[in-house]
Amino acid sequence: LLLLVFSGGCVSIDIDYSTGRHARVNHVVLCWLKDPDDKAVRQQIVEASEGFRNIPGVLDVRIGKALPSARTIVDDSFDIGIVVVCRDAEALQEYLDHPQHAAAARTLIRPAARKILVYDIVE
Repeated sequence: LLLLVFSGGCVSIDIDYSTGRHARVNHVVLCWLKDPDDKAVRQQIVEASEGFRNIPGVLDVRIGKALPSARTIVDDSFDIGIVVVCRDAEALQEYLDHPQHAAAARTLIRPAARKILVYDIVE
């Protein structure tokens, strides 16, 4: 009986990591600002990014800054980090194409940044 109970709790889902189908995607955006001391621009980016939570398929949004580190393996040179968690790769594409995201990227984030680096990570 115990074998039946414990074996029934194990479920395996076949995930195709190459496409991200059926797997959450963490969209990590690191920004180096042209003027890191411009608090108004930084706040506008934070507020715009928080609004991404309203885009369908977005599960969570986190915004922060680099944690200073003495470890040589850590890059703590960026000014703003944004993590957008999407339901799957399809939801990520919908987020990228969404007018709210496109407008914020075009009119706010890209003009304020001297460098942007993006990582998309499939869970």
